[in-house]
Amino acid sequence: MDKELLIHLPVVAAVARQRSFVGAAGALNMSPSAVSHAVRAVEDRLGEPLFARTTRSVSLTEIGADFVRRIDAALQDIDEAMQAVTAARGDVRGVLRLNASRVAFTMAVAPILAALARSHPRLSVEVHTDDALVDIVAQGFDAGVRLGEAVQQDMVAVRLTPPFEAIVVASQAYLDRRGKPSASAELAQHDCIGYRLLASGSLYEWELDERGRRVVVQAKGGAIVSDATAARELALAGVGIAYLFEPLVRRDLREGRLLRILPQASLRHDGLFLYFARRASMSAKLRAFIDAVGEASARPPEPGTPMRRKAG
Repeated sequence: MDKELLIHLPVVAAVARQRSFVGAAGALNMSPSAVSHAVRAVEDRLGEPLFARTTRSVSLTEIGADFVRRIDAALQDIDEAMQAVTAARGDVRGVLRLNASRVAFTMAVAPILAALARSHPRLSVEVHTDDALVDIVAQGFDAGVRLGEAVQQDMVAVRLTPPFEAIVVASQAYLDRRGKPSASAELAQHDCIGYRLLASGSLYEWELDERGRRVVVQAKGGAIVSDATAARELALAGVGIAYLFEPLVRRDLREGRLLRILPQASLRHDGLFLYFARRASMSAKLRAFIDAVGEASARPPEPGTPMRRKAG
């Protein structure tokens, strides 16, 4: 075993995850030149290129992809062994990497991070907010947070929120100006706040329940956003009608700042879940996060914040 080579393997794995020498340097708190030197040392030792480099991209060669797949498993085993030792003495540390949609971060992740910081101050959590569905294992994430229906069947899932509805809302000022739609078909004549999906560039389609049948509404209006919190702000300002998860606007509804439209057409979702590969389920970092879910559930919720509970 080449001991000098071993210290460079996490760098190779980071470049593979980031598809970038600069990105890996930032993630590892190293200089790009040091990252390049580490990769070159491994390639020279193996006698094969691991990455195909151009001025615009970095990709794994066929040999590189197989090599990284093998060392990733070994590096994860080493990391989990080290975590188990520190966790045994109550000292969970390291970096927990999560991938969550923007709305999931607001609704479910942020409150748990507060509980986690109290229990494990030496554990860092890096959250990538991304509305596109990604392969969390291939991208090097410990876990993801998504709607239950979006979680792959081969993943372990832990419930973070109860089921909730996607609802249509507007301010009284808007309704006074434009009137209140009485059917989903009438939304076409209203200013609906659009939601742009950054990954695909397409506009999110509003899904509603019409007497047990799912219907799709193309949101058209004078405003398009890429964040649910921005849609809420525009609805509060009277710009138009918004389509949002009910917990995000629960307080606004209770205090009359927003009014619910077409309540009979609201679509029910199974809730938000933390999900991860079965192999990662014994990670001390993940166990600490899951324990924090229980702690966050036990604390009195802020007004308008949904209670969180762990799946049985």
